[in-house]
Amino acid sequence: MTELPTPLTDSEIAVRLEALPGWARDGDEITRTFAHTYHECVHLAVYVAAKAREVGHHPDMLITWQRIEFRITTHDVGRKLTALDFELARDIDRIAEAAGATSADETR
Repeated sequence: MTELPTPLTDSEIAVRLEALPGWARDGDEITRTFAHTYHECVHLAVYVAAKAREVGHHPDMLITWQRIEFRITTHDVGRKLTALDFELARDIDRIAEAAGATSADETR
């Protein structure tokens, strides 16, 4: 049986968020929205889903007109933030950058 990750403290979460520009805390989730064309957002979701399957940790994704929002928490420990969430956020950032997506905040 795989050992469950340990939830992070509020101060640990704050430190990790500082290292992830564009990500924000929303309760027990971290979130980020990227802008791209609708079809590229769909492609981005597919690439992120493949990475999530590889690492065994899955974000919630919402695709709207020229936006894709990611919400990450660790469901296995009661929807708390763990190191896994921040690792996945870094993976998402790399995938989004490679796809040419920009932070939604930059396009407003």
